Amino acid sequence: MAPHNPHPQDIRPVPGWFTRFLNAVEWLGNLLPHPVTLFACFAVGIVLLSGVATWFGLSVVDPRPEGIPGRSADGIIRVVSLVSVDGLQRIVSGLVTNFTGFPPLGVVLVALLGVSIAEHSGLIGAAMRGLVLGAAPRMVTVAVVFTGIVSNTASELGYVVLIPLAAAIFHSLGRHPLAGLAAAFAGVSGGYSANLFIGTVDPLLAGFTEAAARLLDPAYTVGPEANWFFMIASTFLITVLGAIVTEKIVEPKLGAYSDSGASIDLEAQNLEPLTALERRALKGAGLAFVSLLALIALTVVPDWGVLRHPVTGAVAGSPFLKGVVVYIFVTFAIPGLVYGRIAGTLRNDRDAIDAMAKGMSSMGLYIVLVFFAAQFVAFFGWSNLGAIFAVKGATFLQELGLTGPLLFLLFIAMCGFVNLMLGSASAQWAITAPIFVPMLMIIGYSPEVIQAAYRIGDSVTNVITPMMSYFGLILAVACRYQKQLGIGTLIAIMLPYSMVFFIGWSLLFFLWVFVLGLPVGPGTPTYYSFDSVPGNG
Repeated sequence: MAPHNPHPQDIRPVPGWFTRFLNAVEWLGNLLPHPVTLFACFAVGIVLLSGVATWFGLSVVDPRPEGIPGRSADGIIRVVSLVSVDGLQRIVSGLVTNFTGFPPLGVVLVALLGVSIAEHSGLIGAAMRGLVLGAAPRMVTVAVVFTGIVSNTASELGYVVLIPLAAAIFHSLGRHPLAGLAAAFAGVSGGYSANLFIGTVDPLLAGFTEAAARLLDPAYTVGPEANWFFMIASTFLITVLGAIVTEKIVEPKLGAYSDSGASIDLEAQNLEPLTALERRALKGAGLAFVSLLALIALTVVPDWGVLRHPVTGAVAGSPFLKGVVVYIFVTFAIPGLVYGRIAGTLRNDRDAIDAMAKGMSSMGLYIVLVFFAAQFVAFFGWSNLGAIFAVKGATFLQELGLTGPLLFLLFIAMCGFVNLMLGSASAQWAITAPIFVPMLMIIGYSPEVIQAAYRIGDSVTNVITPMMSYFGLILAVACRYQKQLGIGTLIAIMLPYSMVFFIGWSLLFFLWVFVLGLPVGPGTPTYYSFDSVPGNG
């Protein structure tokens, strides 16, 4: 039983001005239509805008030197009207190929096939429980935040499994359950883009980045591993910051917990420690995972590695990096099969197929969203509006003198602000990438670095926006322990994480990219110029 303390107002009331601000954010967010509707409206809007812009003769000087694929013949970029016979024919003939050829679609679905086997076999859930429940009491907070970050490899599993589990673990240790919930939520959502492994979000964002970069450089490619190095470093930073905020700010503010405020029977909570069979299955899966890593290393580490670049022999631009999504599939699927076979959750091939089918069935909304997002991005490119906005925006920034590294501080802050009203990482990046990626490329920064900065802004405000898709679920879990808890209180608990993550993560970005000059991913450049080799990214 957790120690008793008069519950009510351990949590400080939210200041009036802050409550009004949160109410305004919620009101604005509720005005936005469904993301699918939003993309459909944007696609139609681009078509109409192209006609208006053509009528006004909108154009800019093409900044790309001669010889670059896609450069206009006379050095002028003009708007191409889609409100015309040619435009209508192109829309009708390209509607399907826009969708099927959209970069994020295939890679995300292939990666998810492997993740689905690992998830539905019970491997990921058991690994999360074992990591958190097996941690020493003094390391529980660190383990919760770290596990939350790593759980992002398996999409929503952290929200559904870890956050309720963390609250129950903190309560069982005599600590405030909302502190456990907050620590897990901070790791899962505030550290959304940090991870030790490449997960389903990496190919998703890389696809949007590549599509946006190709508005300016048709030969440019961006792989799922584009931000891997920086995200590995970010994992440890967010783990440390999350643990410090939990133990030094959030938990002291919450105070001791009283069971009288709960809406559930806390004594009946089952933490489900790992069984002997699950432990044996985890060992088997771990052995399979290590063996796979060793086998993959043999194909790329030695100079004679068969997956190195066939001409240069380097890792950069090699089949290894271009096929990262294959390794995501294999390194989840095979350990998942081993775990399922030992644990008895996957008895035959039919069970594995059913697991993959369940994973695909959860992607229905994503597929619908991608259809309309693909049309929006394609229309934006066909009309030349993306390139024109990029040139004009870059020129404006250059006139203001905002071309140095401090520009990224404003960019990260803007992404964080937009995230308050548009909580989907893919939806937000699909809208903003076609504008900001070419714009910052013109100034001289690589798409990979731009994407890394975006991921910081998109992550740090996830924990304080009601527009985040799982915010309602988190609120429901919190209300189990404090019946009268509202949105304002939950946001007040999570706000310190958002502020500290924004400052700490932005500092790491500047230190990593501009002070130490380290690449954000394998073989990725920091700067971009039109004289660089096409496809070098």
